[in-house]
Amino acid sequence: MRSFLGLLLFFLSLSSFSTPKKKEVELRAFTIEGFAQGTSYQITYYAKNPIVSSKSIHQLFSELDSSLSIYKPYSLINKFNHSEQGVLMDKHLSTVVKRSIKIWKQSEGVFDISILNLVDLWGFGALKHSKQPNDLEIAQALNCSGSDKIRIKGRMLVKTKACLKIDVNGIAQGYSVDQIAAHLEKRGVRNYLIELGGEIRVKGYKQPNKQAMRIGIEQATQNINDTSIIQKVLELKKGAITSSGNYRRFIESGSKKISHLMDSKSGKPLQNEIISVTVRAKNAMNADGYDNVLIGMGIEKAFQFLKKHKKLDAYFIYRDDNGAIRDTATINFYR
Repeated sequence: MRSFLGLLLFFLSLSSFSTPKKKEVELRAFTIEGFAQGTSYQITYYAKNPIVSSKSIHQLFSELDSSLSIYKPYSLINKFNHSEQGVLMDKHLSTVVKRSIKIWKQSEGVFDISILNLVDLWGFGALKHSKQPNDLEIAQALNCSGSDKIRIKGRMLVKTKACLKIDVNGIAQGYSVDQIAAHLEKRGVRNYLIELGGEIRVKGYKQPNKQAMRIGIEQATQNINDTSIIQKVLELKKGAITSSGNYRRFIESGSKKISHLMDSKSGKPLQNEIISVTVRAKNAMNADGYDNVLIGMGIEKAFQFLKKHKKLDAYFIYRDDNGAIRDTATINFYR
């Protein structure tokens, strides 16, 4: 899965609140932490007893990686990428690809999972490098890209060009968060916070005080080693919040910093005024997919897009015409 991208989102410490006397406690906080999909994760849920095991979470990650991870040679997505025509999909690949194609159509190609050849070409794939490609190499990679070359026929995922390869890292981590949420809810958990590489999904309240979950949004920085500073704090009762940014993941070529975010039309790293975007949505898969759409569009087109998709809210950090860092958001983001 993709390693941490852009804006950091994290759960503000539970220790900042007082804990009632033991006899008053009905639901306790349980935490499962670990490392998966190239990043860290933390799951905090409230229950009378520890009803979700770390082993079950590990098994779920293994199942997801076996389907969706380009970093696992045996994964189903890699079988598709190395095939001549396509593969039979499992439920995970089917769900993620169908939603990705929907977002591709809505965004008029801004979000495109078929650009793995470009990602690899620029050194942001499984094999890292800092060599910049030439125009001919970019043109060849673009010729093997395009979600219009993908077909879904029943459970079959088919490609019309054998060289086409897909990468669902821009949406799969959000989907993984949703799968963890479903796993918790099947076991009767009604209050939880899940964080995976900065992708967050929340339901309910901190127990037993019934306080809203508080989430910090990190201030953008131009230095990856800078200490994190909280710029905004949100309270979220239900839903998901994810982010995309270009200031923490890049390659350096001379004095230039080359963003990992690709422009699917030019075949080159994305360049516009947006530094990061944070999206709030009903579920993490949608938030994860659309944060990539919005950062790829630029401020003006992003707000036009949001007017048509009112179930999404977003917060932007960007550079104005004078180079000053500013922020803006949709009206309902803070609400």
